[in-house]
Amino acid sequence: MDASDLAARVIAGDRRALARAITVVESTRGADRAAALVLAGAAAATGRQALRIGLSGAPGVGKSSLVETLGLMLTARGLRLAVLAVDPSSVRGGGAILGDKTRMERLARDPRAFIRPSPGQAGHGGIARRTRDAVLLCEAAGFDVVLVETVGVGQSETLVADVTDLFVLMLAPGAGDDLQGVKRGIMERADLILVNKADGGQEAAAERTRSDHAAALRLMRPRPADPEGGPQVLCVSALEGKGLHEAWDAMTALADWRRERGHFAARRKAQARAWFEAEVREELLARLTARPDLRRAMVEVGAAVEAGEISPDQGVARIVGMLP
Repeated sequence: MDASDLAARVIAGDRRALARAITVVESTRGADRAAALVLAGAAAATGRQALRIGLSGAPGVGKSSLVETLGLMLTARGLRLAVLAVDPSSVRGGGAILGDKTRMERLARDPRAFIRPSPGQAGHGGIARRTRDAVLLCEAAGFDVVLVETVGVGQSETLVADVTDLFVLMLAPGAGDDLQGVKRGIMERADLILVNKADGGQEAAAERTRSDHAAALRLMRPRPADPEGGPQVLCVSALEGKGLHEAWDAMTALADWRRERGHFAARRKAQARAWFEAEVREELLARLTARPDLRRAMVEVGAAVEAGEISPDQGVARIVGMLP
């Protein structure tokens, strides 16, 4: 099957074709790149738009549990949900656990849901390099909501905000130094904060965490794309389903508010340009390392930098000096 036929099947809503197309756009094989370009172009040409939601939080905060409970709630309302779960990859071997389908067993069986685990090793900030292309393919396939769940390893996770319309941060009751991240990074990018595990006797702790973060966020500089009061902080329970209707209402209300004022479209345009520039840099780096003489020079100059014989800046100058 050629790329055009595969794209047509994706647009028609064929789930197997969608899974295959995502495999193609995620591939690092040079032979798949031309097909990936055809698929991405066909997906973008449909003009279909889903609500893109990014979800991040520390390991163990209950992201997968919340995705399943929220996802079942949305499919019960008649919405079609695609979940792109970026799994942690081995730095040494590049392998990934890819276990989200087992953690979301009920959602995986829902005919209105599509779950796609992807290794995160190919990207930065918990986002696999081709995640944006995968989002476009899910939109082209007719999904109403695309949820990107990231590996959740710290403030570098903010890059999920650059490929989604809403960035949701999850916290656990009283976990660690609660307010440390408010000053910069991930907290500054959050559009909604959910304090999970407000159940089993932890309701009071969850409310304290919610109150502390809400108070701290009020001290931060207001963002133009936020309504008055800034990001909301809500308590939820993925286990019991408490607060999830309110959380979804908060997400859709914020998205609608931004659409009405032009922030939604402006954000997508800015994201598209940023992604284009990032792809150009990646492609230039790939072509740079494809030259045998430059690969050898990278090894030799890198060793000289490591040994302290030259500075990193001098090393860069040597490599750049070899370019045409």
